Amino acid sequence: MSQKGPILVIGRSGQLANALAELNGNGVVALGRPDVDITLRNSLENAIKRIRPALVINAAAYTAVDNAQTDERQAFAINADGPAVLAALCARYNFPLIHVSTDYVFDGCKTAPYGEDDLPAPLGVYGASKRAGEIAICKACPQHIIVRTAWVHSAMGKNFVKTMLSLASTRDEISVVDDQFGNPTFAPHLGQAILGIAEHILENSDFENWGVYHLAGAGRTSWADFAKEVFAASKRLNGPYARVLTISSEHYNKAFQPAAPRPENSCMDCHKAHDRFGILIQDWRDGVHDCVKAILSLK
Repeated sequence: MSQKGPILVIGRSGQLANALAELNGNGVVALGRPDVDITLRNSLENAIKRIRPALVINAAAYTAVDNAQTDERQAFAINADGPAVLAALCARYNFPLIHVSTDYVFDGCKTAPYGEDDLPAPLGVYGASKRAGEIAICKACPQHIIVRTAWVHSAMGKNFVKTMLSLASTRDEISVVDDQFGNPTFAPHLGQAILGIAEHILENSDFENWGVYHLAGAGRTSWADFAKEVFAASKRLNGPYARVLTISSEHYNKAFQPAAPRPENSCMDCHKAHDRFGILIQDWRDGVHDCVKAILSLK
């Protein structure tokens, strides 16, 4: 399959969409509202006809985990119904689709990292809507890659790293949970990995490695240790930092009453992507350093 057109990214303002556009320059066309709306079939079809892409990456998503609990209709419209329509259109016009999903499709009860074949069991509406999107894509578009990722952060948008640095500008101490574990992922590192998979698809006319893949920062950490790494990097760069006070999920939930439950362990095994494509995202600490550096450079 040789590339005859650009890569169309659905989503423009998000962290991943920005990273993809910056990484591939003119080779990527990133479209978001009002140019394309993932919830409107005509909008999606018009964009595909106009761009005539070689491949489509869906980076549009409803990611407000707590808000999704009371905004279920919109979460499913963006994370499930829209991707289902997009997948059907990709199948109709014969464009491969790479769709980005989440570690929150798992319930966190497993003690070891989750593999692609582990059974999803989302705890909240956000995870359920993303899982519904996965299922719909598998049914509608044979030429699909579903990439599950986790704890994405960058210099753009809202994310944990930016929140920590903002809080540290006004506080000396910050309480962060220490009993939820996952893989922090720097958006540009994720974007580079996804473009690597896209390259494999476009350069191989007999590509057959469709399916689900996990892509996230290498290594395992807790939210508390994630925060400590953020502040260590910021301190080295003369940015804001604070002391991290560890707190259990139970105490955090009682104090702050988040609307959505979080998985205790959403660490992911990413060896399948390495075995099939030679792609493995670097250590999560490298991503934190690069992210903090990028954020501080904007101030």
